[in-house]
Formats: sequence, C-alpha cells, structure tokens
Amino acid sequence: MDVGVIGVGMMGRNHARVYAELRAVERLLVQDLNRKAAEEMGRLHGATVCDTPEQLLREADAVSICVPTSYHLPVAKAAAASGVHMLIEKPICATAAQGRELVGILPRDLTVGIGHIERFNPIVPEIRKIAKQPLYVEMKRHNPASARVTGSSVVEDLMIHDIDIALHAFFGGQQCSIHSIGTDDLAAVLMRCGATDVYLSASRKASKKIRMCYIEEEEFTIEGDFMTQEIFVYRKPEQYSVENERYVQENIIEKVMVNKVEPLKVELKTFLECAAAGKPFPITPAQAVRNLEVCEEISRGLRR
Repeated sequence: MDVGVIGVGMMGRNHARVYAELRAVERLLVQDLNRKAAEEMGRLHGATVCDTPEQLLREADAVSICVPTSYHLPVAKAAAASGVHMLIEKPICATAAQGRELVGILPRDLTVGIGHIERFNPIVPEIRKIAKQPLYVEMKRHNPASARVTGSSVVEDLMIHDIDIALHAFFGGQQCSIHSIGTDDLAAVLMRCGATDVYLSASRKASKKIRMCYIEEEEFTIEGDFMTQEIFVYRKPEQYSVENERYVQENIIEKVMVNKVEPLKVELKTFLECAAAGKPFPITPAQAVRNLEVCEEISRGLRR
C-alpha cells in the first residue's frame, strides 16, 4: 500500500517514522509547506517528497492528515474527493460544526479514522476488562507549559483524550451531564454518566507531567498510568487493627500484566488494516465530532 503523510510537524514526523517501519507500506510519501522539513523526512525514511497535497493524494492509497487543526477540513475534503482512505489527527476539525460538515460529505466506501491515540494505549482495554460497576472515575492529564501549543484551550489540547476514553471506551457513547470550571490553561469537569460520577482535570501549568486514571468500585480500586502503561488493583482490606495508637490495614495489591506497546504504532497498523479490508476505524468521525461537542460545552463554562 502507498501511504502518505501530509504535514510533517511533530506528529507528522512520528507518523512518517512509524509508517517506514510497517510491512504493509510499500511506498511512503510526504508533503509539507516547509519543503526542507519534508526533504528531511525523505532522507530519514526513504520517502518520496511531493510538492503539493494534491500530488500526494493522486499517488497514495491512504494518508495521515497531520496539518494544523485549522486546515483539517479542506485537506480532508480533498482526500475524500480523491478517494483516499484517511486518518485525521485529533481533533477532527477546528469546530464541531466543521466536523459535522465533513461527516456529511464522506464517501461510505472510505475508511476515515481520527487519531485519538490514547484509545490505543494498552491500559484502556485492560481497565475495561476489570471495571464492572464504577462508582467514581477520575482522569488527570497535566503538563508543564509548552511553546508549541497555540490557538486552543487545554480542553481541546489535552482533556479531549480523556473525554474520548470516558465517552466511548468506558461509557459506550451515552449522554453525560457536564459542569465545568477553570481557564484556557487549567480546567476541571464533573460529569454524570449514568450512575457514575466522572471527574476530569487538565492543566498546562503543572510542574509535573501526569497521565492517570483512577476508578473506585464497591470492592476494589483501579489505578492506571498512561505513561508507564501500568495498572494496579487495590482490594478492600481484610482487617483493620490499631498498633501503637496507629490505624493499620492489610490490603491486597495486584499489578496487572500489561503488554506494553507504542500506541501510535498500534493505531497506524490498525488504520492500514481497516483501509485494506474496507472496514471502519475504531474511532469514527461521528465519535470525534461528539468529543468536540463536549469540548465546546466544557469551554463555555471556562473563564476568559
């Protein structure tokens, strides 16, 4: 399969690197307005450098769209018109309205996926297997400030990953009530999804990078780390006692065996398999639009 990457910024470079490692890729094509950056990818990965997106789309069977978010809609429209399977980096578009417009023109015979990469983190399916009846779910995604982030709030930049996991991996797309507070750089959200309270927080003001998931059930607590890809399950203490005027409890702590992988590699391999088989990608454009709609609802509650 001939595969292209349009836009070789930080994420595009990673897409090009991974595609160059996949056996399903016969020829890799890259394109960027920054010709030098595209040529560097060509030298590093043996990729063909294209002058324009249109040239790349004429030659590719599938493409990763890694341009800035404001250009997602026109580039995706061009890919759809060319009949090229596409994986669009998150978010699907700059606004939910643009996302709905794109969904309305996508041909049914194309595989179109959205790169909500944390859905491919191996701790997500493992937690889904363990969790039965969550009473409370908390996810934190905190970052130090980054010079590369411009034009979007912390909700669209970071929290959207956990919105996607909560809505579609944990709660099957059900409607959730939403209450939000915060600013463009530090936001907190309380959601009610069925009988479960869900708390999400995201920050670009932190001094420590955090990517965690915490779930409480009646009989146990699950703690997951997206960065280390580790999960611990804490069972209810078997006994309490008092020793030297201190409360002591005995807990059972289980470390879940997780097959650690690079989520991007799993994501792109899955995309090419779906494109070759003519199957839908696990993260659909409709789900991605719903994620953006929730982001916009949350953002309306933030201080400006």
